[in-house]
Amino acid sequence: MEPMNHHDNNSGGGGGGGGGGNSSSSSAPPRRSICPNCSRPEPVCLCKFLPSPPIATRTKIIILQHPHEARHKLSTTPVLGKCLLNATTIVGRRLRPGLSELLDQSPPAVYLFPPSAASPAVDISSLDSSSPIRRGDSDLVLIAFDGTWKHAKEMVRSSEEFLSKFATRVCLDSDDNVDGGSIYDSELILRKEPHGGCVSTMEAVARCLGAVESNGAEIERRLIGVLREMVRFQAGYVKPMNPRPKLKNSKNKKKNKENEIA
Repeated sequence: MEPMNHHDNNSGGGGGGGGGGNSSSSSAPPRRSICPNCSRPEPVCLCKFLPSPPIATRTKIIILQHPHEARHKLSTTPVLGKCLLNATTIVGRRLRPGLSELLDQSPPAVYLFPPSAASPAVDISSLDSSSPIRRGDSDLVLIAFDGTWKHAKEMVRSSEEFLSKFATRVCLDSDDNVDGGSIYDSELILRKEPHGGCVSTMEAVARCLGAVESNGAEIERRLIGVLREMVRFQAGYVKPMNPRPKLKNSKNKKKNKENEIA
């Protein structure tokens, strides 16, 4: 965690006379300076690591950020917005008509979330230029959900009625040799994740752009570079985190059941 100033509401002076009550304003600890560009405390300012100008992509990125996440100091979404020219953040709990002019046009779109038994997902690496999801030369819209695991599931569930009309659910490539999650056994974790295979919103978007953009490898490298610096700054303020159990991969579950039957 970043160091937090402790704002003491006690005046610090005694209750006696002599005008001692005016000392509270001078004894209050100074507020930490915030960078006006990256909105982070000056000691962990990321400005010198941010791409300038912001990276232009053919893909349009829309991030639905849960209201609670918008107040979280370790959210990677604000930093991602500084890195990408075509990224838009919407604070809310679900996507619906009238919320985004772009989405109201029913563009070719994908939304990023792990698969479930009821809602399968396409591996992001399969979205090359020949994929029917791309609809020819139309620019792709990538939708990501930013929140805790619980909140993100609720956001996806409540948004799917709208998204199902034009968007396809996608996930980061699976490694069938690993019990669940992404092939990226990420060290870029800023917070305690609910299970292994979790990645931050910024890393997930970076991996997706790496797969769908013509110069995706370079875009991914630059975004991950910024995220590494953010993690490096935080490393001095957070306790080491124990590995979490991996999220079970639905594909592997099915394979295991078939093997048991055989």
